[in-house]
Amino acid sequence: MSGYAGYNRRPLVVGTNHRTSSLGLRDRLFIDDDAARPFLIKLSSYVIEEAMVLSTCDRVEVQAVHEDEAIASQIILDRLSAYCGLSTEELRKQTYTLNNELAVDHVFRVASALDSLVIGESHVLGQVKAAFRLAHDVNMVGPELDSLIQAAFSVAKRVLSETAVGEGPVSIAAVAVQLSEDLLGDLKQHTALLIGSGEMGQLVGKYLLAAGLKKVVITHPRPERAEFIVANSNFVHVPFERFLEQLVEADIVISSLGHRNPLLAADMVHGALRKRRWKPILVVDLGVPGDVEPAVNRINDVFLYDIEDLENLASESHSKRQAEAEAGRRIVADEVMAYIKSRQIREAVPMLVEYRDWGEKLRDQVLKVSGGDAEKATHLLLRRLMHYPTEALKAAAKENVTELAALESALRQLFPTKNEDTNESNRT
Repeated sequence: MSGYAGYNRRPLVVGTNHRTSSLGLRDRLFIDDDAARPFLIKLSSYVIEEAMVLSTCDRVEVQAVHEDEAIASQIILDRLSAYCGLSTEELRKQTYTLNNELAVDHVFRVASALDSLVIGESHVLGQVKAAFRLAHDVNMVGPELDSLIQAAFSVAKRVLSETAVGEGPVSIAAVAVQLSEDLLGDLKQHTALLIGSGEMGQLVGKYLLAAGLKKVVITHPRPERAEFIVANSNFVHVPFERFLEQLVEADIVISSLGHRNPLLAADMVHGALRKRRWKPILVVDLGVPGDVEPAVNRINDVFLYDIEDLENLASESHSKRQAEAEAGRRIVADEVMAYIKSRQIREAVPMLVEYRDWGEKLRDQVLKVSGGDAEKATHLLLRRLMHYPTEALKAAAKENVTELAALESALRQLFPTKNEDTNESNRT
């Protein structure tokens, strides 16, 4: 893509997210990397030359630039409709179309994780970068889309560095990981014992492994349940009869049974701690009712958190992120205005180049006609420069007073005639 054609292209976004659509629709629309390549190539066949697909659990959208936003938006909506098998009109009810400044604001907020289901999600910027790389791979990134997305990266880095919007865990599983890291540090040499098959317990175990934990051991009074979970995870199963042995080995204990009577008694935990030579244990009680005797909380070097504790910590982090998000949105608003202004300046470039080329050609013509006589050349150049403005002013004076006033204002702005410093240092 060369020349100045891209300067007439405006940003647009067509898509759907967690606020505008159901999870079912987003599942149908989800475009993985293998599908994104032919999808973008198909868009290019409809003369949409600059576009990228961002497809996550929160959203599926096309971020693009085009000379005619209305035509491009309809083409994108039609392609999304064909992809998911719904009619365009049915899909339109659960999608959004944003143009120009609104599109820029949206792109910046998405990259900064201010438009996510979970405000401040750390991996969002990585998802945007991956989508951008993929668009590059299929030659769908030109100067205008590149300018927009590079600006979005800069805005995201500023939001994340100048606010605390990404700090603090905002889910129970994330809180459990944070507590584990606070107590144990690097998790690579530590293990966890998961007692029971509750969904939240499984999720905490998966989060811990994703955070680098060495191993998650699962046990259950009903071995078939543990075996089923092991078949669909990276957990290791041990018989329930051996869970006391594992209690000694585990640095993190996650209980997710919810029996009527507590499973982990204080004396049991104290005995395991003694065999561990008093190395600290984090106990996460996710059972409802609780699986751990309250007295466990009074044992030194045992740190007990029940589900209510975790929910409170997650809620506190969520509130803090929301407050920080306001600061992030102010940064985005400032950056949107700066981007729009810089774009407006860039849009003047083609006219400036054309005007300068015309001036150079006119200069060459008068020099040739004047035969090298400088005074003659300057008089001739002045007359030719004044010819078109003079004729335009005369025509407007006869036919359109409003146009005349606009032309006079433009001429005074472009060619000041009063109270202006006209020395050579101010000329280019």
